[in-house]
Amino acid sequence: MSFRIRAAVDDDLQHLYEMAKLTGGGFTNLPPDRRALTAKLERSHAAFARIDGPVQDELFVLVLENVATKEVRGTCQIFTQVGQSYPFYSYRIGQLTQHSRELNRTFRADMLSLATDLEGASEVGGLFLHPGERAGGLGLLLARSRYLFIKMHRARFADRILAELRGVIDEAGGSPFWDGLAGRFFGMNFQDADQFNAINGHQFIADLMPKHPIYTAMLTESARAAIGLPHPSGRAAMRMLENEGFAFENYVDIFDGGPTMTARTDRVRTIADARESRVAAIGCDAGTQALVATGELARFRAAFGDVRDGENGITVAKDCADALEIAEGDTVLHVDRI
Repeated sequence: MSFRIRAAVDDDLQHLYEMAKLTGGGFTNLPPDRRALTAKLERSHAAFARIDGPVQDELFVLVLENVATKEVRGTCQIFTQVGQSYPFYSYRIGQLTQHSRELNRTFRADMLSLATDLEGASEVGGLFLHPGERAGGLGLLLARSRYLFIKMHRARFADRILAELRGVIDEAGGSPFWDGLAGRFFGMNFQDADQFNAINGHQFIADLMPKHPIYTAMLTESARAAIGLPHPSGRAAMRMLENEGFAFENYVDIFDGGPTMTARTDRVRTIADARESRVAAIGCDAGTQALVATGELARFRAAFGDVRDGENGITVAKDCADALEIAEGDTVLHVDRI
């Protein structure tokens, strides 16, 4: 069974909506709301349609498609420059050290400060794979295809890139971090705040969130324990990000306390290692397993396939070539599967 990554189209709305209902909450970039998803698709269409120009606040939505059945079984998103239309808020974890000469004691207190330090960075997010397809490395295909897209359209992206991981969500769908901190200032539970943010943006955070640093010692134990921890379902995603060169630099999500991972764009492993080659032949039965991509903007496609180096270029397995709709003489971007 062959899968490929391609640009999302209007006909994918129902598939995206059905997947959004499976996320279990706390997944701001894929809300189970048709109006919000339609707005995302419209924004993505505009980004794919812009041929060139400088970095702007844009969104690209990609989907994972079963080539045989045409079913959409996963999705991911790329934001070119966050924080341009609305402030991009994070909590920065810091420490305050104080010393009492009379007591001869030093106290160190962890603090959360509301920050917009990450404004202007690009973001990879919105990755969701249908539960029925969580095998065979398809999550890896979704994740790494974004980096190949970025490399192919490098001028459209910033020099810094981030990824927000969903934080700890309890069995009732609530967030211990939200309940112990922000929920006290907003008069709404986590589910309502998360849904409002997904549909309307988070300007309300700027309006109501306290601007002074928060001492973590004043939070509940459950809220403190959630700071910087990914949701159990996101641990594999965190490992993939770390393998790509992302690191946790003490920024967490203001809603659920999940970790924000950052990297220099050109040092992301897939971006740095990918190389461009001419397709010399199609039809090899063996070779090195690789992630192969082709096409600009709305014609972008990516898939796994066997690739073999040769004197005049590379040979690509036929099933991969068919999924990508490429022929001898075409140029592709490829990187070894890790």
